Order: sequence, then structure tokens, then C-alpha cells
Amino acid sequence: MAGSVAGSAAAQKAAKLQSLNGLFAIYKKAGPTSADVLNTLKEKLLQEAGLKQNPKKRKRHILKVGHGGTLDNSASGVLVVGIGKGTKMLGNMLSGSKKYTTVGELGKATDTLDATGTGTEEKAYDHITKDEFEESLKKYIGNIMQVPPLYSALKKDGQRLSVLLKKGHAVEAKPARPVTVYSISLQEFKPPLFTLDVECGGGFYIRSLVNDIGKDLSTCAHVKDLIRTKQGPFTLQEHVLHEDKWTIDAIAQSIQDCMCLFPTEPDSKRLKTDLDQPSKDSQAVEVES
Repeated sequence: MAGSVAGSAAAQKAAKLQSLNGLFAIYKKAGPTSADVLNTLKEKLLQEAGLKQNPKKRKRHILKVGHGGTLDNSASGVLVVGIGKGTKMLGNMLSGSKKYTTVGELGKATDTLDATGTGTEEKAYDHITKDEFEESLKKYIGNIMQVPPLYSALKKDGQRLSVLLKKGHAVEAKPARPVTVYSISLQEFKPPLFTLDVECGGGFYIRSLVNDIGKDLSTCAHVKDLIRTKQGPFTLQEHVLHEDKWTIDAIAQSIQDCMCLFPTEPDSKRLKTDLDQPSKDSQAVEVES
């Protein structure tokens, strides 16, 4: 009897997991890649449901999940996840508005443009005033052109530039591309450190912004800390699930709670009706930060 009850409970968990369809947000801590975080989430859910995915049958996915935009390894904050048929809605997350808080450091440059990299240059920064710093930010608001960092998830011949660089391959910088910045505000200025709040569109790199600001001010700079505080309608304060809440019930509740964040047309309609279209069981990847 006990065994049958346990088996029934496990079957109910599995059924509930496989019925989940929608978007929710999780907290990505600094360190792991966005793909690693997604894999950890998937493993926890499958384990809770008592399910195993057969690696030999990749086309028959037990659980379909994806994320709506890569965060740098060293960055933390909001990572939007699509599950089941919700993965069809992730495209909106890639192009939508995002907010970041970043701490930059003047006077030091690195090859990765953040604190994880090797130092490449040091310059004086004591000539910079707060007024000059704030004035330099104005040129970055609006529709601008930006050169992505060499160390990034952008690809060449199917491989990420960051991976090619770590293997010792020569990599050329990608050409400047159009990006959108809605606002930048200086929250704190205590040289060599400064804190910015940035709202931008998809494909924008905070690391490139900080690097470019340093050059504009006749010094150099890199990102010390980066947090994504908002992606689309999902905010860090209101919507993210931390790892202790990566459970089937908590995610089901979050999906339900977050349905009100989206318009009923056209995406929720597509979520309900476009059920038989194939979709990829991989991360919806765009580089940002």
C-alpha cells in the first residue's frame, strides 16, 4: 500500500511538471554560466519528479526549458526561463528592455573588460570630476553604435569567441552594431569606483559601455560587479525564484502569478493554440552585459 501511494505521488509530480507551460524568472548567482544554471534547474525538477532523460534520445525531450538572454558568468540577477510551450515566448525577452546596476572601476583595464580578466593597462584617473563623468554619459543615451567585447558569447564558425580566445585562437573584434539605451544614471561616484543604473535594449554590453566611458575620460575602466535587476516585466525584487524555490509547485505558482504581466495577444494566444509546432529544447541565447 505504501509503495503504491508513493508511486502515485511521484506520478502526480511528473504529470504536473510535464504540464507546466509559461515564463518565470530565477536568480542567477555570479560564477556559473547561464547554461549551467539552466541545467541545474532542469536536473532539480527532473529529480523531484523522479524522471530521467535518456541522453541517447535527445529528440524526445522529457522537459523543455530555455532562457531568454545570457548573463555573463560573473554577473548575477534576473534570468527569465521558459518551460514547455512557454519557450515559444522567449523571443520577446531577447529584444525587450533590461535594467542593470553595475559598479565600475576607473584606472584599470582588463582583457575581458571585467574583474575576471587579466589586467592590460593602468592609467591615472584623479583628473576626472563628477560633472565630467556625468557629462560623458549623455552620448550613450538613445540609438547608438557599440562594438561588442572580444570575450563574449557571440560566435565565429559556430564557436563562442570567448571559447576560441581561451583556446589560443586569434579572434577579430566584431563590427559595431546598433543598440538602444533608454537611460543611464550615475548613482555613486567615489573614484576609482562608480555605480551606474542602465536601462537598455537587447544585445547591449555593459562591459563595453564601461570600457568606452573610461576611454572618453582619458583613462581606462572595467566592470567590477554587474546585476540584472529587470528583464522585460520581471524584476529582481518581485519575481525571481532563488534556488531553494526551484521546485515544481513554486514554479507552477510563479507562472500563474506572472500571467498578468503579459498581454493576452498575441503571445498567450499562441501559447494556447500553437501546440503542435516544433521548438528547440535549448537556451534562447543572446549576449548582453
